[in-house]
Amino acid sequence: MNNLILIAAIGKNNELGKDNKLIWYLPNDLKFFKEQTTGHPIVMGYNTFKSFPRLLPNRKHIVLTHRDEVEFPSEVDVFHDKNSLLESLKQYDGDVFVIGGASIYTQFLENADKMLLTEVDKEETTADAYFPSFEKEDWESTILKENEDNGIKYKHLEYRRK
Repeated sequence: MNNLILIAAIGKNNELGKDNKLIWYLPNDLKFFKEQTTGHPIVMGYNTFKSFPRLLPNRKHIVLTHRDEVEFPSEVDVFHDKNSLLESLKQYDGDVFVIGGASIYTQFLENADKMLLTEVDKEETTADAYFPSFEKEDWESTILKENEDNGIKYKHLEYRRK
């Protein structure tokens, strides 16, 4: 594996989601997510996996969950502990993306080489899932692009661990 990359869209207070859904509909951010993750393994928790209507094309799905009773499609790799998942990721040549949810981001933040964060210029007081706080001085940030969808301004930033 080259880099372990956390990718997320977050509000001004690190808001991620509500009721297992994204808070804002940002078509160009969804396009950015697709461009970044296509062709790469994606790591997620059970609730994030459940939120998809189907498997995302051209991506290896890897789920970290404590649930034993759930059946997953055969194309999905399922792990019950983080260390065995990290060991398994060594088999991949390219980048691996961590796509959520909140507890998965929290668990993998210490292992991340990079983060691609869409920083949304809005607050959502009813959010029930948050991206973990992190020390910005531990990361070097670069603005990749500024954008606006549906009257909502946001920036794509790349954070690289110093």
